Amino acid sequence: MADPKGFLTVQRELPKRRPVDVRIKSWSEVYETFGNERLEKQASRCMDCGIPFCHQGCPLGNLIPEWNDLVYRKDWHEAIERLHATNNFPEFTGRLCPAPCEAACVLGINQDPVTIKRVEVEIIDRAFAEGWVRPQPPAVKTGKKVAVIGSGPAGLAAAQQLTRAGHDVKVYERADRVGGLLRYGIPEFKMEKRHLDRRIAQMRAEGTDFKTSVNVGVDITADELRASYDAVVLAGGATAWRDLPVPGRELKGVHQAMEYLPLANKVQEGDYDEPAITAEGKHVVVIGGGDTGADCIGTAIRQGAASVTQLEIMPQPPATRPGSQPWPTFPILFKVESAHEELADMGGDRVYAVSTTAFLGDEDGAVRALRVVEVGGPETGFAPIEGTEREIPAQLVTLAMGFLGPQREGLLEQLGVDLDQRGNVVRDASYKTSVDGVYAAGDMGRGQSLIVWAIAEGRAAAHGVDEHLTGRTALPYPIPPTARPMA
Repeated sequence: MADPKGFLTVQRELPKRRPVDVRIKSWSEVYETFGNERLEKQASRCMDCGIPFCHQGCPLGNLIPEWNDLVYRKDWHEAIERLHATNNFPEFTGRLCPAPCEAACVLGINQDPVTIKRVEVEIIDRAFAEGWVRPQPPAVKTGKKVAVIGSGPAGLAAAQQLTRAGHDVKVYERADRVGGLLRYGIPEFKMEKRHLDRRIAQMRAEGTDFKTSVNVGVDITADELRASYDAVVLAGGATAWRDLPVPGRELKGVHQAMEYLPLANKVQEGDYDEPAITAEGKHVVVIGGGDTGADCIGTAIRQGAASVTQLEIMPQPPATRPGSQPWPTFPILFKVESAHEELADMGGDRVYAVSTTAFLGDEDGAVRALRVVEVGGPETGFAPIEGTEREIPAQLVTLAMGFLGPQREGLLEQLGVDLDQRGNVVRDASYKTSVDGVYAAGDMGRGQSLIVWAIAEGRAAAHGVDEHLTGRTALPYPIPPTARPMA
């Protein structure tokens, strides 16, 4: 145990976010530096529980008490070894994961939980700074070839594990750069792309081959793919977005979040001086109260929006854990992310329990407002409340209402893999689909979920592929797709 009295003498502390008026002028990550000494004190709060429920909360099974203890003892080198033992990309999860491990922390029963996520990201940042993160090419090659479709977190995790097992791995990405949603769906202020680039550089040095701007199922058929590779891993994500088919949907200025966010990121990559879709000087409405909605808010504010309003059909969540979501489950709570702070600072609104009934246009066919109505909760079927209709000015609307599953047209139809009732790819406990030699990992098989689940499933699918190709495997044992409820 790091410090037997740490959880009694040290209060939970996180790094401060830079002042709103400063951070919205740039696209850099929002947090100030924290300092190793303060972090070591935070790690001392870990109680090294006899039953570490943080393991249950983490789909990766991260060895959290171990690396907390190592950080407290200033053994940062061994800490990254223990962290990398279960997680290929802690620099991603430490910045982007909602931390179900902290929701399951035993200390969190009656106190603030351990700052697990912050300790994690500081370990990997220190490791990169010290030069401890090096390529790990395989000692022996198997001669087997594997194609990984998609370069998001699931595809990257599967590819790195399989490359290190000695297979020749090629990752296909239909975008022009590697990274999937990590590249074009996550704004710079949440994760600067230098973190992604340095990990891709490590993977290239290990032998993973990347092929961008290739739409598998169009540029390469499924038959060509299977003829060229001994195994295929489907990791294309859940890219079929949920739409809002109400009157006026066709108006100019109404866009899906994943039409809007990538353009802003491509400006940061240096591709454009200005994005084709911009919030500058406009009244912006974001429909959807989740993380993607928050990303749209922060992006619109940095682009110079005149106003921003966020709409959510669900009632406002509680600020503290309700009795219906007991520890150690992952509760749905009211969150104030950095983008929400920025929204409040500019006088914007987060409006709950409303539904959009129509988009209203001007004489040029562009959106000018939304008509919304207050609704009852899920138990009423979100029934509209009479007399509550009103209009909200809008010149740019982003739809951030989640995803319905993987794109079926093209590769999945050509492969003929079985789909479940939700439209996701069916897998067995080894992550093999109904088609021999074809595996599926991440959101393509699980449905829209967390980055930590994607990495866990990518690692697990790699185990199944390696065993299929060689008859045995030393890669970590997989988490069966139905082993745990979705966080």
